Amino acid sequence: MLLICLFKNKEMSFLCSWSGGKDSCYAYYLAVKQGWEPKVLLNVLNEHGDRSRSHGIPKNILTAQAQALDVPIHFFEATWAAYEASFIKNLVMLKDQYGLSTAVYGDIDIESHRAWEEKVSAEAGLEAKLPLWKGSRRDLVEEMLDTGIEAMIVSCNNTLGKEFLGRTLDKNLIQELEALQIDVCGENGEYHTLVLNAPMFKQRLQVSVVGVEKSSNYNFASLILDAP
Repeated sequence: MLLICLFKNKEMSFLCSWSGGKDSCYAYYLAVKQGWEPKVLLNVLNEHGDRSRSHGIPKNILTAQAQALDVPIHFFEATWAAYEASFIKNLVMLKDQYGLSTAVYGDIDIESHRAWEEKVSAEAGLEAKLPLWKGSRRDLVEEMLDTGIEAMIVSCNNTLGKEFLGRTLDKNLIQELEALQIDVCGENGEYHTLVLNAPMFKQRLQVSVVGVEKSSNYNFASLILDAP
């Protein structure tokens, strides 16, 4: 009986590709609700190693999220040119270290994203699992809010502008985004979020926006983690 349980746990163990934002957080939540066991989070930092490559979230805030989940987080640094090869290398290492069967991703309906995730997962000997796949974008955002996920906009394009940085995603903001003809889920990169609280968190993160940085046509909030 013990051997059967151990085998089952290994088959149901997963790594979560963790951006720090609402989609990866909700994918993690749904995977756990479906009976899967989280073993480790994976985040890719920029080549300087100080913040996440996609969302621009400082490393110490991502670490605080992992501590709130009581799950380890693994970081690696990569340029865009080396991103794929480094991603596969780290997937292989984590699969062996944690005895993983699956990698969980938060993408919704962009086929090229799913194809890439399935490709890198397969090369590492893992199955790609996308719990949000083909859900209605608006419905998913409302589900996240109803579940208790609290997320703050921390980067956005110029269509939204820096005024939206630091705003908490809620139903009023969803209506504003729709009025601006912005995808409410930000699936095409219109904006990215930082999760401050979620049903699985042991404590809420206290984070302040202390400035704004601009890179090309994108705006990033300068963030600090406040003392609890």
